[in-house]
Amino acid sequence: MLAGINRVGDLEWEVPIGYVPGMRVPGRFFLSASLAGTLEEGAVRQLANVATMPGIVKYSLAMPDIHWGYGFPIGGVAAFDMTEGVISPGGVGFDINCGVRLITTPLTESDLAGKRRELIERLFAAIPTGVGAKSTLRISNKDLSRVMVEGARWAVERGFGTEADLARCEAEGAMSGADPDAVSSKARQRGVPQLGTLGAGNHFLEVQAVREILDPATAETFGLKEGQVCFMVHCGSRGLGHQVATDHLRTLEAALSKYRIHLPDRQLACAPIDSPEGRGYYGGMVCAANYAWANRQVIMHEARNVFAKMFGLDYDEMRLVYDVAHNVAKFERHEVDGRPVEVCVHRKGATRAFGPKAPEIPHEYAGVGQPVIIPGSMGTPSYLLCGTTTAMQKTWGSTCHGAGRVLSRSKVKKEVLGKEVREQLAGEGILVRAHSDAAIAEEAPQAYKPSQEVVRVVHVLGLSAIVARLEPLGVIKG
Repeated sequence: MLAGINRVGDLEWEVPIGYVPGMRVPGRFFLSASLAGTLEEGAVRQLANVATMPGIVKYSLAMPDIHWGYGFPIGGVAAFDMTEGVISPGGVGFDINCGVRLITTPLTESDLAGKRRELIERLFAAIPTGVGAKSTLRISNKDLSRVMVEGARWAVERGFGTEADLARCEAEGAMSGADPDAVSSKARQRGVPQLGTLGAGNHFLEVQAVREILDPATAETFGLKEGQVCFMVHCGSRGLGHQVATDHLRTLEAALSKYRIHLPDRQLACAPIDSPEGRGYYGGMVCAANYAWANRQVIMHEARNVFAKMFGLDYDEMRLVYDVAHNVAKFERHEVDGRPVEVCVHRKGATRAFGPKAPEIPHEYAGVGQPVIIPGSMGTPSYLLCGTTTAMQKTWGSTCHGAGRVLSRSKVKKEVLGKEVREQLAGEGILVRAHSDAAIAEEAPQAYKPSQEVVRVVHVLGLSAIVARLEPLGVIKG
């Protein structure tokens, strides 16, 4: 472990005040011995830098998938006082509301025998993927404004899903507080042609089999059975979200001197939550978050149609388990020093993990906690977990969001060939489809921490509890 860091538990480490000048609170992160070799000094320094920000409450936190990012480390979580605190795009990320949803089907793995490649090809044809992907939808600028306010509901009301889907989305698929006027014309131009597209990078649509049930009672509540075929959608707000972040970063950087905020890293540019600049960023961020929920809703609808036509399924037989956001700032009530307090929680590459009976989770899940979906890297297991009371007490109801990258895209492309990765995964029974082998190389399994170990850490700590393990059968890469 790095010098100057204190061990405070079997899997818990503290970055003390003074690790970097100006820290207001300690840093805390969660990591096992086997993951310690992946810890970057730069990510720990970013965690400490976050602890210098005005109004931060209790700790600057990071999950076991911690790695270097823009401003906050990826895997970073921080809550800010509503009066003295700030809001920061660096604590959300450029892909606002990058998130993941899990959908069950009535199929078993044997139903896909001899049909898997055709299924993957049909899904690939139905869902636009890649950097320049454009949607088959034709929406106007006026439509886009409604998408940014209504989120997934906009899609459902136009036939892209059912009312039941909305109840099974974080925030019911739309946060309040959207301000379309805070979204620039350039961001709008990028968003209009991309609704219903998968994007690139680590985004994917994956067909999976439930390989192991570890908590049968909770799995039954969530609708999962061993051997069942599911599919998972992982994507975000596309170019619109990236542009919203870019635009407001400029504004917030310029506001630092106005509010006499001194930071060790300008990538943490921020403004008071209730300032004009802070409100502007929040309103634009909510617009992008709602666009992302609508985007995943449309993609899910198209995938459902492929399954329905190919296997003779009824649309309603493909049930959304849940949809979680990874990159977002939200106003939430949490207990601080024994009393409920509203704070602004930033989750940057971290997942909400609200426990049983917590507000804002579907009534049908109240007894077991919020479903938590942790995707693996391409070719490795994904996990369904549930939120816990411990997470509410220790991490603002948060847990990890994925495996966590250990090799940059440029570095991994120098070390592996996409063709070799594709052939290796095919030998393991996993079909991969992408526009190019380069896209496959960028997301090779060795570019990431082992998802099994990252998930084990949060499970042992009680930040979320494993319900089921899902193995990939076929992957569409962006």
